[in-house]
Amino acid sequence: MILIYIIIGGFIIYLLLTLCLTYLVHQLPRKPVRDIPDWGKHTDTRIPAMDGGSLELWRVEPKGRSRGIVVLAHGWSRNRDRMVGRARIFGKMGFTTVMHSARDHGNSSPYRFMNAPRFAEDIEAVLNWVNEPVLLYGHSAGAAAAVIVTNRNPELIKLLFLEACYAKTREGLLSLYRGYNRVFGIFFAPMVVFWMEVFYKKGLDSISPANLAPDIDVPVLIIHGEKDQNFPLDNAWRLRDSLPAGRAELFVARDTDHSSSSLKPEYPRAIQAFVDRHLPQP
Repeated sequence: MILIYIIIGGFIIYLLLTLCLTYLVHQLPRKPVRDIPDWGKHTDTRIPAMDGGSLELWRVEPKGRSRGIVVLAHGWSRNRDRMVGRARIFGKMGFTTVMHSARDHGNSSPYRFMNAPRFAEDIEAVLNWVNEPVLLYGHSAGAAAAVIVTNRNPELIKLLFLEACYAKTREGLLSLYRGYNRVFGIFFAPMVVFWMEVFYKKGLDSISPANLAPDIDVPVLIIHGEKDQNFPLDNAWRLRDSLPAGRAELFVARDTDHSSSSLKPEYPRAIQAFVDRHLPQP
């Protein structure tokens, strides 16, 4: 009988511990970087967020006539500065670039439980502010959010760029947690993800990029590091195969991890070739 009480007590402690961990993974320390745009004319401003808060935002205008607007969304724990290097490439191509920090990131308004749908809301707030169709670029969680946005607002997206995106939300979270800490990933992460399923009313599957992809009918460039430790390369293949036939291209950056694909010399050429095929200069 005592053994049964010990088992029941241990299970209750495990449930409570994983419930606390579910809260903590939403509050992971942020890792903002510092990188200010050094081209064109940039405006530093704040725009309204969906919940009444605000988002910090840069808009950088190129020299001469703009080819259009590119909105760039960073990943989990980062900020708008993280996208400056990528935006610079589009700036050199003659595009206006817009970079924002999601809520609870950078100097944007705090928000207690950020996730991909909340990231998507912030992108949509930016699109409302821009008020014209754009090229949309997302990295990691920002890429998953970009898929949600494009699925909901196809008329606002001309081209879609997905860097280091996972295919399935649940599998992506488990892979991410195992990568950060193997013990946590094996013993606690499955229950943490279960609590997320409960909190989001079993909605994790409904926001999986691979499940939303079949309804996305815009040209998509998938960018993935060959040695991505957070979301292995098979995520890119699965995501590509989930999109309508002929709408997706895949650029694999050799010998790169989750965040360094944009540092390869082939990366700017892949971006420019994709853009020029679908948006030729007048």
